[in-house]
Order: sequence, then structure tokens, then C-alpha cells
Amino acid sequence: QVQLVESGGGLVQPGGSLRLSCAVSGTSERIFSTCDMDWYRQAPGKQRELVAGIVSGGGTNYADSVKGRFTISRDDAKNTVYLQMNSLKPEDTAVYYCKYIGVSADYWGQGIQVTVSS
Repeated sequence: QVQLVESGGGLVQPGGSLRLSCAVSGTSERIFSTCDMDWYRQAPGKQRELVAGIVSGGGTNYADSVKGRFTISRDDAKNTVYLQMNSLKPEDTAVYYCKYIGVSADYWGQGIQVTVSS
């Protein structure tokens, strides 16, 4: 069974940085390397939104609100995707979720809180 576990969230001051990780288990490295991964976030009272995505070939896309500040990357040998978040702003406060677009189904992590506050 495919499972996703996020880590690296927490409280950070405005202007600070955090690195989120999402480890995927229950799938082989070979299959993981062919699948796309996304990071989403959901702030209180708002809809879940796509933050960044990375495809199997390494191509990436970002929401306009995070371009130039966030970087998504993947390590297929570790079945892991990362989200490096720099120059964080209070409006980045949300629960962040990773999504694995599998061969026959999509899978979500449980979510991890990121709070940007002084």
C-alpha cells in the first residue's frame, strides 16, 4: 500500500526558510521515478491550492505566489520529494500536503503545518 509521510514543517519567522520532505513507501524506485509529484497547501477558510509540481523528467511548475521563493525537487533513489521554501511570508501559513500521482491512483500525505509568524 502506498503511503506518504511529510516532515519538516513548523514555526518560522517572516523571511525565514523551511524544507519540507515527503517520503513515499509501498512503491519501487523504478515506478516512483516515472510518476509525478505535487505539493498543495490549504490555509484556514480557503480551498486547497497547488503550490508546485515536478514530473518524472524533472520539469517543474509553480504557483505565481511562490515563484522565485520555493523550489521543488526529487530524489528518486530515496522515493522522496522536497519543497525548499525561502523568504517565507505570513500568507504562506497553511497545512502543506504532498500528492503522489500513481500509476492507477493518486495518494495524499496527512499534511504538515507551516506557520510563518513573528
